[in-house]
Amino acid sequence: MKHEKIENGDLSYSPCRYGGSRMLFRGPRKRLDLPYIAFIGGTETYGKFIEKPFPQLVEKAMRQTCVNFGCVNGGIDAFVNDPTVMGICSEADLTVVQVMGANFLSNRFYSVHPRRNDRFLRASTVLQAIYQDVDFSEFSFTRHMLSVLHSKSIERFDTVVNELREAWLARMRNMLDQIGDKVILLWFSDDVMTDEHWSDHPNQMQVDPLFITASMIDELRPLVKDVVVANPTERAVSQGSRGMFFPPSQAKAASEMLGVDCHVEASAALIPRIRDQLYAI
Repeated sequence: MKHEKIENGDLSYSPCRYGGSRMLFRGPRKRLDLPYIAFIGGTETYGKFIEKPFPQLVEKAMRQTCVNFGCVNGGIDAFVNDPTVMGICSEADLTVVQVMGANFLSNRFYSVHPRRNDRFLRASTVLQAIYQDVDFSEFSFTRHMLSVLHSKSIERFDTVVNELREAWLARMRNMLDQIGDKVILLWFSDDVMTDEHWSDHPNQMQVDPLFITASMIDELRPLVKDVVVANPTERAVSQGSRGMFFPPSQAKAASEMLGVDCHVEASAALIPRIRDQLYAI
């Protein structure tokens, strides 16, 4: 990710690296020789277009260093295969892991870019055999590809969804094994955590995190300290992109993201639970 300076505001992400990691994270770079809390997640954790994303709000309230490892459109693969990030998180007082979608990871059906996990690389011969009526060379992004597969056949698509869910759970267990049990899982979305079948959701392919169910989160509860659900209120969602910094060309993208007040509410949900865990350690 290149250094970004929003053209109609003063927001700068000050990208930085840690150790041998090839990923660029939101800066400024934080000291790791003092107690710190680590944050792993996707676009919301990174805080695209947000001056003070929830990790920064937690840092201010807790008066403890918070290291933001959020990655725009990032999934589990971006982190679990990065020994530097996993090592830093294992040394943290606590790590908050945002629940990321099951579409953002390589599996036996398709591969994604190792760092930009929304990028579709290739379909396996197994997936090509299931969908002989699809030209996979047309796709650059996983969600677009999955949307086309969904439109072809719900029955065939159920096979894909089940594979993604199994791969997600296996990858999450791998991540938690590397970090240790000092983890809080964060569900930060305007979609409710439920076991409702994916095809029953009115927006189906626009749900975030995609294909993750309440039962899947329950399977991980014994491996973490806590699970925090931060569903923004209607009032927060109604604020839209107010207070966000973005160029005119990104207005539509900004309008579809969780805004400033949503981040305030997420930090308010996290802070007491983080305090409880830090005092218990």
